[in-house]
Amino acid sequence: MAKQEFITFSWEGMDKSGSRIKDNISARTESLARAELRRQGFKVIRIKKKSNSLLSFNKRKINTKDIAIFSRQLATMLSAGVPLVQAFDIVGRGHDNPSMQDLLMTIKADVEGGNTLADSLSKHPDQFDELFCNLVHSGEQAGVLESLLHKIAEYKEKTESIKGKIKKALTYPIAILVVSFIVTAVLLIFVVPQFEELFKGFGAELPAFTQMVVDMSRFFQHYWWMVLGILIALGFVLGNLKRKSKAFNEGLDRFILHIPVVGAIIRKAAIARFARTLSTMSAAGVPLVEALQSVSGATGNIVYGNAVLTMRDEVATGHQLQLVMRQLGIFPNMVVQMVAIGEESGSLDNMLGKVADFYEEEVDNAVDSLSSLLEPLIMSVLGVIIGGLIIAMYLPIFKLGSVV
Repeated sequence: MAKQEFITFSWEGMDKSGSRIKDNISARTESLARAELRRQGFKVIRIKKKSNSLLSFNKRKINTKDIAIFSRQLATMLSAGVPLVQAFDIVGRGHDNPSMQDLLMTIKADVEGGNTLADSLSKHPDQFDELFCNLVHSGEQAGVLESLLHKIAEYKEKTESIKGKIKKALTYPIAILVVSFIVTAVLLIFVVPQFEELFKGFGAELPAFTQMVVDMSRFFQHYWWMVLGILIALGFVLGNLKRKSKAFNEGLDRFILHIPVVGAIIRKAAIARFARTLSTMSAAGVPLVEALQSVSGATGNIVYGNAVLTMRDEVATGHQLQLVMRQLGIFPNMVVQMVAIGEESGSLDNMLGKVADFYEEEVDNAVDSLSSLLEPLIMSVLGVIIGGLIIAMYLPIFKLGSVV
């Protein structure tokens, strides 16, 4: 039987001192909501389910930033001596995302029911991945949950920063190319036909370049729907393949690694994520083999993810981590040497932290350099495309002027 979802109820009542209170509460049924309020010492006057339309309007998706903020806030509450359930109540009610509020109230109810925090979080894998749950489990076992939550928050913030830099490197040129395509299509469909009507009165053969542009314009005027349909279908097929095909994703990730400049940024970002994640888990006392299992999904690139799984299998049979990394051949020598020093000195988490810091800075510098390089390059491409169309349109007029 499917587990019933939590519903948000708005209620009005009085506390033990007789003061009137209005608030919201999440529960699976109205009777459970009333029971929880009575347990907390409130006298309920009226309670009703909140409007679904209002909730759907206010709700937004829970993102990594929300999880990072939650981790930091919960760690701060626990460090201040606030009990776990009360900390969830304070953080949940204070969050500006209703979806996050509902999630935290659900987890709070599970913890109140006797479940560990790690078990409660693991019921929501879309928000709390295996890495997060493993770290929380280690923190609970060792009695240092607040310390581990601070590490998780730092880890989430740094990985999110890396993701933002990668998006910055890829989004800007794609956006410019899309705009240039739209501008070109508008010129071919609406502007060039006006010049074509003018050229018909010349009574002479058009220059080859102008004729080519006119032919392109005619094609777009008659078949723009086909071009648009092909682009939409291509986008749908590629998006579907990316969601469902492991082979396609692996091929795409391999291809991206070989793209000049961009490939180097993706490679450095994958190494930074690998080092940051393994450093965080090692510092939490998670066994190396178990840590590598979680790290494989955090690299952001299937090629490196598969390599980490290979490392996990080899380490499980007794091989040293640095020897396996060297054999794989996808990690720079500096990274391998730092791991070797960490293994020999018993400070693997510290060495990997330094590697992560170095490569995060490398990614930052590379993205800035790429942006500086792309801006004049893209402007030049736009200038050539639009300028070429303008020249093609005025070329017959120039020739006519020279004849006259």
